[in-house]
Amino acid sequence: MSSLAAAHRLQVQSLYKRSLKLSLDWYIQRDLWRQKALAIRAQFEQNKHVTNPKDIQVLLQNTEKELQEWAHPDPYKFPMGPEGTKWERNLPPIVADSSAHHH
Repeated sequence: MSSLAAAHRLQVQSLYKRSLKLSLDWYIQRDLWRQKALAIRAQFEQNKHVTNPKDIQVLLQNTEKELQEWAHPDPYKFPMGPEGTKWERNLPPIVADSSAHHH
């Protein structure tokens, strides 16, 4: 596999992964999301055999544009993840050096 083909493969995989993650912002329930994930996969499979470099570039640009258009204004964040609703909640108290206060 040439380096150009490998780079293209990585770009398509990145678009696919970002599409799935973006769809999770809109479909939090897994049963509904699964249907959307299958539709996304079908879209990628539909264009799997395109070989013309110009057509491929147009498809990649259109997908990037579509991802920007479908970006959720308030993306889902896992509760315990950074910026989640439980991030840094109930942190253990800082224990001071107990020997410093004794005479």
